[in-house]
Amino acid sequence: MACPICTKPTDPRYRPFCSRRCADVDLARWLRADYALPGTPVDPLEGDEDTPPPPRLQ
Repeated sequence: MACPICTKPTDPRYRPFCSRRCADVDLARWLRADYALPGTPVDPLEGDEDTPPPPRLQ
């Protein structure tokens, strides 16, 4: 099995990656949302119809 980041052979300690560096590169990609499924944009201010709005601060 090849490392999905650099295609070197995997190391059992970091499987499916070859090193800690490649594992960290993959984690950074997840945290930056580089791995995203295409879809329609969602308005973050628009709430669910089933969820009541948050209480207003006074």
